[in-house]
Amino acid sequence: MLDRQCSLTAVQLLWVNMIMDTLGALALATEPPTDELMKRSPVGRKGNFISNVMWRNILGQSIYQFVIIWYLQTSGKAVFHLDGQDSDLILNTLIFNSFVFCQVFNEISSRDMEKINVFKGILDNYVFCGVLSCTVLFQIFIIEFLGTFANTYPLTWQQWLASILLGFLGMPIAAAIKLIPVGSR
Repeated sequence: MLDRQCSLTAVQLLWVNMIMDTLGALALATEPPTDELMKRSPVGRKGNFISNVMWRNILGQSIYQFVIIWYLQTSGKAVFHLDGQDSDLILNTLIFNSFVFCQVFNEISSRDMEKINVFKGILDNYVFCGVLSCTVLFQIFIIEFLGTFANTYPLTWQQWLASILLGFLGMPIAAAIKLIPVGSR
């Protein structure tokens, strides 16, 4: 793995950065505050900006995504039976697509930092649903039609399914991680 080039190009990294920072923040900022959140005392200037609950979720999801990307990087060609002149490009596209879907499903899991059921009221937040829908539609467009610009290769339906499934698996992992008790600060 150390002798391989980076799997993500500058354009792909820019898109992932937009999903995670701009669009993700927009989607999550439109979530109404819960009653429990409104009852908490405010965090002072010297308080931790990132709570133990956030650290737990960030570390858990980071480890999961690292393992998935590392596994694809080291074993993806064998797992997906990729050979031929486009095998590196296809593998890098699979890695990119899987990483994007990890972010999409992580956004859903991040709607509530402590509750398992993150789907409650999801359809009531039109901005959140719109941002996620646009993200997925644009991801399809990037993979299937912007190959030269984005350095991607059109994927088969099986490869799409695998990418989406790898992203989705982050949700039950996020739910399991939320069961790990941590202190409030």
